[in-house]
Amino acid sequence: MFPLRPVLPDHFLILVSVLFPLVFGACRPAPDIDLQGHRGARGLLPENTVDGFLHALDLGVRTLEMDVVISGDAQVVVSHDPIMSPVICSHPDGRPITAADTVWIYRLDYREVASYDCGGRGHPDFPDQQPRKLHKPLLSEVLREAEAHARRSGRELPRYNVETKSRPGGDRLAHPPPDEFSALVVRALREAGVEERATIQSFDPRTLNAAHALDWQGETALLVARDEPRFEVIVDNMGFTPDILSPHHEMVTERFLTRAREAGMKTIPWTVNDVAEMQRLLSLGVDGIITDYPNRFPH
Repeated sequence: MFPLRPVLPDHFLILVSVLFPLVFGACRPAPDIDLQGHRGARGLLPENTVDGFLHALDLGVRTLEMDVVISGDAQVVVSHDPIMSPVICSHPDGRPITAADTVWIYRLDYREVASYDCGGRGHPDFPDQQPRKLHKPLLSEVLREAEAHARRSGRELPRYNVETKSRPGGDRLAHPPPDEFSALVVRALREAGVEERATIQSFDPRTLNAAHALDWQGETALLVARDEPRFEVIVDNMGFTPDILSPHHEMVTERFLTRAREAGMKTIPWTVNDVAEMQRLLSLGVDGIITDYPNRFPH
């Protein structure tokens, strides 16, 4: 038998430096993965609220994902629905909004919008969400508070992914026409000085085209529903190629990613709340993940 030779310190360090990334690197997502907090951190705090966005930053998200609508006085309001939701909102006097109520945000001045509580009831689909009485903020308020919070915390300034909640059938009923809608959003992002850290996304390619026509210097993202697998047709009709393709997470396969890359687009799927599904998508090589639960992201 040959005598065992001790591992010298230098040899040990070399061995560790080689094996550590091989053993542990596969367990960590790439550092350039764009973790996005869906409507802030909807699984934990009321959606599309300042509190939710700041909590998402504390959980380590790179990008705050949010939705915007337009009020009757042309203010950009952070809200997923064009109406006061009967699921999460209450009248100014405390009565819950019901399905029989139809309160269009596009018919209210922002002062009126802010008088509704859209957090105190919680959300039946998110039992871990902590109810808080909170209003629908202006986009400018979210940007101001998020920038200040990041600076106070010594964090990198966040990115913003802003979805225009528009559809052709909603013009002049739920929102202004796409040119006006996009102009208001672009102006708000430019005035806040975050254009180059912002993405405008939508299921409605009209608002993306409108932003592109305004010489938008941030990114654009085309959202793709499960019943729209041929995204190439939509992109061909747009006249320009968005920077990002955001499909429902179940659509993402190796072939889907290849098609997106060949078209010149990154892939950031929505809305991924299951850890095993996050790991599947990361192993395929997605560029980011949008989730209601940033705390579940596999670091």
